[in-house]
Amino acid sequence: MRSLSIQWCRRLLCLKLALLLACAGQVHAAQEPGFVITDVRLQGLQRVSPGTVFNLIPLGVGDRIDPVGVRTVLRELFASGFFKDIRIARDDGVLIVTVIERPAIESIEIDGNKAIQTEALLDGLSQQGLREGEIFKQATLERVGLELERQYVAQGRYGASIETEIEELPRNRVDIKIVIEEGKNSGIRHLNIVGAQAYSDEELLDELELKHPSLLSFYRNDDKYSREKLSADLETLEAFYKNRGYANFDMYTTQVSITPDRRQVYITIGIDEGDVYTVNEVNLVGELGDVKPEDLERLFVVSAGQTFEQARITATEDRLEAALGNSGFTFATASGVPKLNEDQTVDIEFFVNSGKRAYVRRVNFTGNRLTQDEVMRREMRQMEGGWASTSQIDLSKVRLERLGYFKGVDVETPQVPGTDDQIDVNFTVEEQPSGSISATLGYSQGYGLILGGNYQQTNVLGSGNSLGVGLSASRFQKSASFNYFNPYFTLDGVSRGFNVFVRRLDFDERNIARYATDSAGVGVNFGFPIGEVQRINFGLLVDWTEITEGAFAAQEISDFIDKNGEEAYNFKVNLSWSKSTLNRGIFADRGSAQSLALEVAVPGSDLQFYKINYTAERYFPITRSWTLRLRSELGYGDGYGSTTQLPFYEHFFSGGFGSVRGFENSTLGPRSTPPLDADGNPIFIRDRRGDPLGGNLLVEASAELIFPFPFVEDNRQFRPAFFLDVGNVFNTDCPDVLRPGDLTVGPSDSCFDFEFDSLRYAVGFGVSWLTGLGPMTFSIAKPFQTEDFDEEESFQFELGRTF
Repeated sequence: MRSLSIQWCRRLLCLKLALLLACAGQVHAAQEPGFVITDVRLQGLQRVSPGTVFNLIPLGVGDRIDPVGVRTVLRELFASGFFKDIRIARDDGVLIVTVIERPAIESIEIDGNKAIQTEALLDGLSQQGLREGEIFKQATLERVGLELERQYVAQGRYGASIETEIEELPRNRVDIKIVIEEGKNSGIRHLNIVGAQAYSDEELLDELELKHPSLLSFYRNDDKYSREKLSADLETLEAFYKNRGYANFDMYTTQVSITPDRRQVYITIGIDEGDVYTVNEVNLVGELGDVKPEDLERLFVVSAGQTFEQARITATEDRLEAALGNSGFTFATASGVPKLNEDQTVDIEFFVNSGKRAYVRRVNFTGNRLTQDEVMRREMRQMEGGWASTSQIDLSKVRLERLGYFKGVDVETPQVPGTDDQIDVNFTVEEQPSGSISATLGYSQGYGLILGGNYQQTNVLGSGNSLGVGLSASRFQKSASFNYFNPYFTLDGVSRGFNVFVRRLDFDERNIARYATDSAGVGVNFGFPIGEVQRINFGLLVDWTEITEGAFAAQEISDFIDKNGEEAYNFKVNLSWSKSTLNRGIFADRGSAQSLALEVAVPGSDLQFYKINYTAERYFPITRSWTLRLRSELGYGDGYGSTTQLPFYEHFFSGGFGSVRGFENSTLGPRSTPPLDADGNPIFIRDRRGDPLGGNLLVEASAELIFPFPFVEDNRQFRPAFFLDVGNVFNTDCPDVLRPGDLTVGPSDSCFDFEFDSLRYAVGFGVSWLTGLGPMTFSIAKPFQTEDFDEEESFQFELGRTF
């Protein structure tokens, strides 16, 4: 028995030795106890350079390698992600590394996606490491496919499926094709709120974005389930109760059940309304820095005796953080914590942590390819080296937007790495066209051949200065003009501008009374800031005007020339005040603007008169994207001294773009009295009602409902609106004329003073588009209250005007 046991042990030992020898035969030479590397040989490389591999291998010629070193080499090479298989062998002192590279991605094609844009999908794939030119990893592709399916499920598309196809190409490359079957959004079959007592289900469901199916659901798309919409509705429901005193409101369950065909869902929300609480005490605690507690307590919008409202707590938190931010505590936090009492009262404590006062290290600008850094920096109200003020940073952002050079302005205030009391203020801008260059060659039935060229730039070479040069020639107008404006003539914001013009206007060609004027002038103006949003402007203008009386000119024109002559040199003084809180220089949608201007032809001029003009506009946000704009303009002028009335060529006119749309340009208001023949009969040349003559009183107003353009991603270049325009011009001092028939002298029947019944109205739709050639405006309008005028619809189009 003992010999048998010894024999069995010998056999077992032999078997183990044989196994060890067999395994040793399959082990690479490099796994032997170790050797000194005399050379390194790489095999199998296609796209990866040898230098990259040598940098990854932690050993080199002359180093000793052992089994631990082999494992280290394998780990480093696999960690690079370049290879899917690696083998290491030894040929005497030569270390042989044989690799099989992973394929490179030649192209990625996505098909079938509609709900998520291709650009967004490609960006997501790129963030996961799948993009053209990168190394392809099957595991990454599978992970991305699962993530895409989760995204579609979050949108309520439970039937979505993702399939991927890999096509191998020569030279170790692959094409990736992702086929998406999005399926349809699961509709809401039933939405139920359990536990509501104080409010009916109808009241609560009206607050939610998700709705039961209705006749308008196909348009509103509010009966389609998505996880994001449900999360938002849950927050809305909680805010609804907590803003009505239910401080201990609780939402204890939310269930979403899907029908077997995955086309519809049932949503059940379980709530516990709780009780209505009244505020008992409000306290301020924490670290306030050097800000006085009473200064912060004045900002509270929640006080004892009020019904509990979570919105008031949130508003108070924002006001406290803003106030501390304005004092330099940029990283300050404020948190209102309600403490519920058994007597259904609540004590609210606002915990404030001011942190350290933060200072601005640098103010940086990016995105300004044209606009000079100095132009943007002079608009800054937050200075480098000073403590950071939230209000000053916001004001600096608004001032950049008001320039009109940028489509968008964003600001970030990152903390400076390695410090706890410094920040950088980084402004990112997106520039937009700030001028226009145009050449005109055309023919108009009204004006004949039209030749013209115009250059107008409000940001010349990025300097912030404005320059305009224009030439025009048509039957109505021949003109040349030059203007230049420097908004920062001095460092403290005093502006200076020049303008020179020469022109001849034949008003007979523009639906106005039959006369022409030759004029020339030169002027200079200065502007002085009197605050962040207000300015006073002062200007001087010397102009020369010569009137040419047309054939069969109106009696008003002939009488004026008889009294004052055909030629006049006038010295005009301009004084104006303006205030603007608009959020943008072009296409504003927040704030207001108004201006009051006075122009006086001073004593010493051939004619003595004055004109006063007031303009105002204001924007009233209705929603985040819908805005109501109200605009008004009032003007009045008269003569003084030896001049008994406002010269007729200085009259106000109304009608057309920028005025009452729907009417032809300058056709509203009093009309001229035709001359009489020898028998006292009127001589009508064009219109039996006479030609438009304008007036010395202008009254205009308009209301516009601005809305986003549907199916347009970037609405910053478009301004569509429905509008209502109202206005007219009047004459408060109608001149005496020779009446037809009885040849008596008296006021003209075509001249009228202000009356509400004489106001003209028009409604319509308009669109402005900010193009590289300048703002282009289109509108179509229907006029009303036009018993004396043509009531046909007017289709109007104009290039180069803002809307």
